[in-house]
Order: sequence, then structure tokens, then C-alpha cells
Amino acid sequence: MPSANFPDIGTSDLLLVTGASGFVGSAVARAAVAQGLKVRVLVRPTSRRDNLDGLAVEVAVGDICDSVSMQRALAGVRYLLHVAADYRLWAPNARELVRTNVEGTRVVMEEALRAGIEKIVYTSSVATLRTQDAVRGASASDYALVDEGMPSTEDEAIGAYKRSKIAAERLVEHLVATRRLPAVIVNPSTPVGPRDIKPTPTGRIIVQAALGRIPAYVDTGLNLVHVDDVAVGHLLALQRGVVGERYILGGDNVMLRDILRVVATMTGRPAATIRLPRWPLYPLALAAQAVARLGGRDPFLTLDGLKMSCHMMFFSSHKAQRELGYHARSHVDGLSDALDWFREKGYLN
Repeated sequence: MPSANFPDIGTSDLLLVTGASGFVGSAVARAAVAQGLKVRVLVRPTSRRDNLDGLAVEVAVGDICDSVSMQRALAGVRYLLHVAADYRLWAPNARELVRTNVEGTRVVMEEALRAGIEKIVYTSSVATLRTQDAVRGASASDYALVDEGMPSTEDEAIGAYKRSKIAAERLVEHLVATRRLPAVIVNPSTPVGPRDIKPTPTGRIIVQAALGRIPAYVDTGLNLVHVDDVAVGHLLALQRGVVGERYILGGDNVMLRDILRVVATMTGRPAATIRLPRWPLYPLALAAQAVARLGGRDPFLTLDGLKMSCHMMFFSSHKAQRELGYHARSHVDGLSDALDWFREKGYLN
């Protein structure tokens, strides 16, 4: 097993970032360029490239589920950051999530082995770890923190997204153990910040709260981290991470009511003051999903989202801090940067 000590990446060494047109992937590509690294990015033919505007990268067009695409993208590459994923908490066809997150990861890793890639960082998620039941009226300090030693199983997971990420992480671990895949696993928590172009489920909450459309909340909590800190964490994992190990890249553990309060303060909106029970929301979620199937737009409220809100997504990044030198700024900075970007791009009109 390779040691944690890893030589500095040379500026002539080519690094490939998959999923680089997306939220986390574009932040990773930008962080790599900022460090003076030579970067190639893989994007799908249909992907928007707004997040890559003005960035000094080589663009490869392809699909992570296509072996030929990956062979071309990996030609001449020394290091791989596999960030691409389908991050949706609801999809009309759950097989789309499995195809991208599991089959796509298998293709990428198989081709990386064939190409002789020296070291890989695989972007997993804290969705692969166990969570704690939410307690009505509790605060963030009332909960113990989940760490890397608390993996979940597909049977325990809520929703297709979490199940697909668990299956993909186990696939990577299996290839490390059986075929010496030189991969380090990182588990970002809930990133916020600029360039949330879709936006992500959390980004949608920020936008709706900023527009004054979330007057109430349920008792739940998230670990918020600035997306640019997650990006730097990827490069630290590439340089210092131990192959086969996983590292949580998180930030602050925050109750949803406090997230909404911060957004309200920053936008001059009234803060959400009504704490809702979940049971009346389930019929609304069913209706929202039915409308989404007909209209082709993602529902804001989903059954899986409600079920997930019964659990606290509170995590510890101590291992990454200790072994990688990872550091995350305040979640308030992440929310502020997210709002500035959403405002600039017209999401808050």
C-alpha cells in the first residue's frame, strides 16, 4: 500500500478532472489551475460550460460511461480526480442515477487501471455514512459527530442517490483491495458557494429562502462546507492521502432553521419561524413528484427528501484536518458567496 507521503505534483504532470462543468468539479478544476497544474477536464457534449469560462484547461468531450471516451480523456494523464456524479435526490428514472454513479465509476476506474494512472481521488459523499435520528427541538451540539469509521449499507440508505453512491464507493474499495487501484476516497458533506449552476438541492433551498418562499422548517441539520474548501481538500488528498482511505471534507454542523435565519438576515427577508411536523408534508411531496413527472421539472419537495430530513447530517472532518492539513472556513462565508453568485446570475430576480 502506498504511503501517505506523496511527491509534489509537477506543473508538467497532466491531471484529469471529470465532471468539471458541474458545481464541485469546476471548483476542483479551478483549484488545480490556481496551483499552477496542467489540467484536462472531461465534459459531456450537452453540458453547459459556463463554469469553465476563462479557465486555462484542456477540454475533452465525452461520457464517463463510455470506455472509448475515457481512453481518449486519460491519454497522457498521470493523476485523476473523478468528481462526476448525478447529484439528484429524486429522478423520474432511478436507473439514470445508477448508470452515472455506479456504472460510470466502474468504467472510469477500469480505464484508469489500464492507463496506468499513478494516483486517483474518487469523490464519494457523506451519503455513504450513517446518520442520526433527528430530535425535536434539539440543537447541533446535542448530537455526536459521524466519522469515516461509520459506513452505511445500501439496505440502510434512503433513496436511489444514496444507494448509488454507497455501491460506487464499495466498488472503488473492492478495486483497491483486489487490483491495487491507487485511489483515495473523499467524502464531501454539503457544499455551498459560487457556481452552483443547476442548482443543487441545497442551492435550491438557499435560492427559495432568499426569495422569501420558505416560511417554515422541519427539525433537521446539515454539515455545510464552502465548495472551494472541498476543492482544495481534493488536491490535499491527491498529495497526502493514503490509498484506500476515506476522508470527510466537511465544515460546520448547522440546524436548518439556523441556515434559513442566516439567509434571511443576508437578504433582508423575514426569518422562517414556523416549525412543522413532517406528516402533513408527505401528501404534498407525493403531489409534487406527480406534477414533476408530467412537467419534466424536479420537485422542490420529495418523499426521499422528507425521509432524509428525519436524520441529522452531522459529521467530523478531524481525520482530514489531521492527516491532510485540511481546513474549512465558516458556513456563513459559504452562504454569503452562494448568495452573491446567485444574485449576480439572476437566480434571485
